[in-house]
Amino acid sequence: MRKLGLIGGIGPESTIPYYRGIVFGVQERMGERVFPPMTIESLDVYRVLELCEGRRFDELVDYLGDGLDALAAAGADFAALSANTPHIVLGRLQERSPLPLVSIVEAARAEAQRRGLGRVGLLGTIFTMREEFFAEPFERAGITVVRPDADEQELIQARISDELELGVVRPETVDELCAIVAGLRRRAGIEAVVLGCTELPLALGDGNSPVPCLDTGEIHVRALIDEILDDGARDGDPAGSVSGA
Repeated sequence: MRKLGLIGGIGPESTIPYYRGIVFGVQERMGERVFPPMTIESLDVYRVLELCEGRRFDELVDYLGDGLDALAAAGADFAALSANTPHIVLGRLQERSPLPLVSIVEAARAEAQRRGLGRVGLLGTIFTMREEFFAEPFERAGITVVRPDADEQELIQARISDELELGVVRPETVDELCAIVAGLRRRAGIEAVVLGCTELPLALGDGNSPVPCLDTGEIHVRALIDEILDDGARDGDPAGSVSGA
């Protein structure tokens, strides 16, 4: 098995299901009582959001890059960020990183293609919804990305930052998110909604969403399991949705 280095803490509520999903997913895939080698470098989600808010992207690359350096020093073969928002600097981070990176955006885009989707809604932090880094790979693949309106984006951002990042799930927030998705289906005919923040599944999922959900964290975990078990991959060029260092 190949050793994963995971940037966690961005935020803590998503790092926990990443860890559980990966270790037990590998065990299930292999059919053996075995756990994969992994190192987690826990960073500060609010630091990431602060740097994004100020568009201090050089500092964000350095902050994430220092974490990746620590993972490389711990012997990781490849790495991933357990959040969507920091992928805003993925291209520059790839140049800085000592390790190949598995992109959550590319993994989600591949899943949307696999499902044959042509029009999806996008929920996430305000940076994920407003910037092009997430939508662009979907659009390039011929998948239309529909975003909530400006007021809805502000509401989603507030609920993520003030509640979901802290593990707080209020019934009122669940209702608000479901109403936004229903509005996107009614106004724009979305076929599914991308949960482009790894904390959103705390409040929204296939059990309550008006349309099917693409849980980016869950999709990313499956891609990471593929890489962990890909013993035949060449160093620095693993198979799957990986970008080289």
